[in-house]
Amino acid sequence: MRLRSILVTMVAAAAAMAAPARVVAQTQPAAPEQSPGLQHALGPADLIMPHILDSKTVEVPCVNREWACQWRLPSWPVHIGDTTIDLAPTKHVIFMLLAAVLCLVTLVAAARAHAKGTREHGHPTGFAAGMESAVLLLRDIFKEAVGPHGDGYIPFVLTLFFFILFMNLMGLLPYGSTPTGDLTVNATLAACAFVATEAAGMIALGPAGYMKTVVYWPSDLSVGIKLPLTFIMTPVEIISKFTKPFALTIRLFANMIAGHVIVLSMIGLILLFGSWLVAVPPVAMAFGIMLLEVLVAFIQAFIFALLAAVFIGQIRMAAH
Repeated sequence: MRLRSILVTMVAAAAAMAAPARVVAQTQPAAPEQSPGLQHALGPADLIMPHILDSKTVEVPCVNREWACQWRLPSWPVHIGDTTIDLAPTKHVIFMLLAAVLCLVTLVAAARAHAKGTREHGHPTGFAAGMESAVLLLRDIFKEAVGPHGDGYIPFVLTLFFFILFMNLMGLLPYGSTPTGDLTVNATLAACAFVATEAAGMIALGPAGYMKTVVYWPSDLSVGIKLPLTFIMTPVEIISKFTKPFALTIRLFANMIAGHVIVLSMIGLILLFGSWLVAVPPVAMAFGIMLLEVLVAFIQAFIFALLAAVFIGQIRMAAH
């Protein structure tokens, strides 16, 4: 269904490029000597970008020539002095909340099924058994990353994995959207990982030990060498703390947005040749990319959670 919507949209883009004078957008009033409206042709970017960017509208199933209608989200304006801020949810916020609800329902249902299977059969069965195997595998991997006595951080890292996974999968559903294709969402997740990492360092190292991860002061060198190294390396240590969440943000954003761009580019080959006769190969390639995106959704959620665990383990072991 989503693929059909994309096809119809891209065909509209083809019509826009073939006859730009017929596909126009009304903007500001024209000058007296101009035509009744100042108009400009819609390019492919005007039709592709709405599928990727955040907005105040959500696509819902609808029986029309595009098989989709738009539901406009409400506005909650808040006036602070001369500034007005809209606190209403956007499309990515809606799908992020939906991902959180689905994640909670799935895991709670698996936990209850696990308890019921254990009580009745002595071991979980079916879906609960599969979830137990997946969680235990991830737990063992993350425990190695956070280091000894780091079991308290495993629930946080597992929560990151499942939450990001469900958000990644949202964009693969018909009429869906991928919240992790938004830099602000990824930056917030990376900020949570950053706070958890620094808090883990403070707990494990204490105030004096934690300051050694900020101020570079090699204890096995003479003072004459320590001082210049401190002035040079301390800014590097501070910058390195912020490059980690930056890397988490950009990596997840780039990998999740790339798949959608590639799918639209594959469909765009129909525009390049200007004929439906060549539609089968691009559609087949786009379908293959969509299948690959399912794997990418799992991989990127795992990498984000694993790197968060690695960062926690690194700062906890900094004293060694």
